[in-house]
Amino acid sequence: MSLDVTPELLETARQGEIGDREFVECIRTSLPYAWELISGLVARLQVDGGEFADNLTPPPDERARGQLLRVLASDAMRGTLERYFGVKLAFQNCHRVAVFPSGDSAAYRTFVTPREQILNQSPELRDC
Repeated sequence: MSLDVTPELLETARQGEIGDREFVECIRTSLPYAWELISGLVARLQVDGGEFADNLTPPPDERARGQLLRVLASDAMRGTLERYFGVKLAFQNCHRVAVFPSGDSAAYRTFVTPREQILNQSPELRDC
């Protein structure tokens, strides 16, 4: 299971739509490694500026890796986090998450190309 859903949130979903605030809280508490990594990158982008902020450190274990994969593979979770933080998320390999300012920038378009994906490969990351 990807998320730890409270009975109250499940009941809310049964009755209608879930707001971003409630869904973000569910993501934050269910996937703490993914939350910390992404929120930390957002903070770094806000403080340091620049075209993007990215992570180059592999997750510490398979549980953390699984959290990251789940949050970025889900359109609902990824889209909600992008709206919540006001950013665009991009993902390469099992750990290279990048946070871009909202909108379509040249840096984002470059990051998501097949060329950049190939250049980001290494034997150490083969099985990630």
